[in-house]
Amino acid sequence: ATDVGSHPSFAICLARIWEEAQPGEGSLRICASVHVCFVVNELSEGGPWSSLVATVCIYTLLKFLQGGGAGTSGFISNLRQFSWIKVQQFTSRGVQVCLFAHLHGLSLRWHLERRTGDVLRSVDRGTSSVNNLLSYILFSVLPTICDVIIAIVYFVSYFSVWFGLIVFTCMVLYLTCTVLITEWRTKYRREMNSEDNKAKSRAVDSLLNFETVKVYGAEEYEVRCFQEAILRHQHCEWKSSASLALLNQTQNIIIGSGLLAGSLLCAHSVSQGKLQVGDYVLFGTYIIQLYTPLNWFGTYYRLIQSSFVDMENMLALFTEQREVQDADGAQDLQLAAGQVEFDRVSFSYVPGMEVLQDVTFTVEAGQTVALVGPSGSGKSSILRLLFRFYDPQRGSIRIDGQDISKVRQSSLRSHIGVVPQDTVLFNDTIGNNILYGRISASREEVERAAVAADIHSRILELPQGYDTDVGERGLKLSGGEKQRVAIARTILKEPRIILLDEATSSLDTQTEQNIQASLTEVCSNRTTIVVAHRLSTIIGADQILVIHNGAIAERGRHEELLVQGGLYAAMWTKQQKSHNLQPDTDTEN
Repeated sequence: ATDVGSHPSFAICLARIWEEAQPGEGSLRICASVHVCFVVNELSEGGPWSSLVATVCIYTLLKFLQGGGAGTSGFISNLRQFSWIKVQQFTSRGVQVCLFAHLHGLSLRWHLERRTGDVLRSVDRGTSSVNNLLSYILFSVLPTICDVIIAIVYFVSYFSVWFGLIVFTCMVLYLTCTVLITEWRTKYRREMNSEDNKAKSRAVDSLLNFETVKVYGAEEYEVRCFQEAILRHQHCEWKSSASLALLNQTQNIIIGSGLLAGSLLCAHSVSQGKLQVGDYVLFGTYIIQLYTPLNWFGTYYRLIQSSFVDMENMLALFTEQREVQDADGAQDLQLAAGQVEFDRVSFSYVPGMEVLQDVTFTVEAGQTVALVGPSGSGKSSILRLLFRFYDPQRGSIRIDGQDISKVRQSSLRSHIGVVPQDTVLFNDTIGNNILYGRISASREEVERAAVAADIHSRILELPQGYDTDVGERGLKLSGGEKQRVAIARTILKEPRIILLDEATSSLDTQTEQNIQASLTEVCSNRTTIVVAHRLSTIIGADQILVIHNGAIAERGRHEELLVQGGLYAAMWTKQQKSHNLQPDTDTEN
């Protein structure tokens, strides 16, 4: 991932902001207060009108630059905010894009084990926290520290050591209490974030599975679970808010005590003739201006601490390692004929529980090999390994003699087309979902792919044709229509190797026959691996592999396996009896 903080434009922007805002505002605050002192002294002593006018004008100019009063911001502050817009946009864009690219580079295993709602919430909260963190440090914390240092130096040199000691003591006590109490209450913020993630994940899961909720009449259950998640979040939120109130009260006591001590000391010095009335006004004006940002300093520290906590989950995403990576010096796959070889491949999702055991087979260029067997036997795992969603623990997989672990993943996948068993479409138009197979394709090519997948006429019947939105995960389409869109997408890609994972399982008999004819034409002269449940769809395969308990139990053509009278023959007999007993059912709608 790109290091946003090291980007030259980012550093330049920060330097420019610092030059415009930090020294200027720190100097303006003391200069404005000093000129208040000059105005009061000249009014008290009856100075010349011209001098008084000049002093008042300078004071007004300084207040214009600094800010006229409560609720208003000065010229420098507005200039700073204007300059910050581009920095904020660059930071947010850089972090989000880098993280998005990183997440797409993580393995399928990682995505299957994480909740999408958790990830999205962590990303949203983390990216906003990055901007907040930079803003708090640059425009709040550092200026406040500068103000305190300037105040101590000025009061010691112009008034006495005691004034500087009062400011210094208050600052030390204030910062110490703020840090200690904030660190103590950080755990409540973490608990609150955790419960917030759970509540949002619950909502996302429930809404994504809307149809399932309706089927089982579980609306009240889902609402109750969501309400309980919110209550747990609010309980943690209450503890965080209560501890915040305690911190605020402690800070107010320290600030009030310092203001009282300094005001009494200054008033005593004025009464003794050591200071002028203007000096008391100067002290009162400046100390209030100083304590205002100091009072907010605790808030900024808490916000910075909260920002770090909010960024923890997002930063943890950046540290996730890619399980499947391109080898050093990996080259593009040099595809010639399209021969696929599995050589003594063993694989397990969980250590000690092998899904595939010593699997060896070869698919010659242009041949069709079918994988059959009971659910969970490892058929789909073979396709995932070939597509390199995972790497096998032992053995090797080769295409045209090249080990796929030694070639670039992008190159490998560009030559393979997949029609999965469970097709999930993007919340976009039908045309764009088909276009996803090859982004550079023309509209005519998209339509030809739809014709080949036997969905073109159905698309034209829709009100907006190819511009019809398919809805979240394609819920506006039937299962068969979604499957045909996926087939059209694969046809448009024009891959040399095609993987069909139960590609026609969601279709009725008539549509299945139409699609099967289209697939036969598409797969002609292409290397094809088919995972099939309906054995009638693969009787023409060049080779059939019967997978049982992660190993190849039988192999051969359809007629050869029937003669053997083994697992395949038993499966065929069972399906034929079931087909004769049950009428055909249209499963598309």
